[in-house]
Amino acid sequence: MRNAICLAALLALGGPALAQPLHHSSGEWREYHRDWLAACPDNIDEDAADFYGYSCFASTGSAELNDASLPAYKLTLIHNRLDGEIDLAITVAPASGEYDVERPILLRFGGEAPIALSWGSDIETRHNVTNQFFLVGADREAVLARMAERNALTLSVPLVGVEKPVESWMSLRGVLASLDFMSTYARRVAQY
Repeated sequence: MRNAICLAALLALGGPALAQPLHHSSGEWREYHRDWLAACPDNIDEDAADFYGYSCFASTGSAELNDASLPAYKLTLIHNRLDGEIDLAITVAPASGEYDVERPILLRFGGEAPIALSWGSDIETRHNVTNQFFLVGADREAVLARMAERNALTLSVPLVGVEKPVESWMSLRGVLASLDFMSTYARRVAQY
């Protein structure tokens, strides 16, 4: 009887470890890693106008939703399949309001001092997208390292005309597995 219970427990708990990525109808490999969803498109378009054509990506979002029922705030890791670089983007898409570029976005990792990301020196927009802010400069590597070590962060975003910044708790459970997935699937494409 004890062997049967052990075997049942092994099968029940071992299933997630044996999970395989799913091929989505939109033409990309996807895999869930706790609170993160990672994806790699089937093809690499080296001449693409945005990162989707030549990157794998993984993201998590806030519990707060916007009018489109999507996360109002989102963290996205982007693995460039052409040069191997890892980027981090913060999406700010609340139901009302927009990021106040005169004040910094803050990232808080537990009891540590917050990391202040100022427009122009620490964050920038790319690809004609006005609400997705990419980390640049020295803070990018520090933030990526902390994300791999911690299990959550608090994202504090000041909005135009709103005195108190909006704070969102963001899970980091699944960051390392998402990075591994993107690295593994970065070159799994038909043309290479």
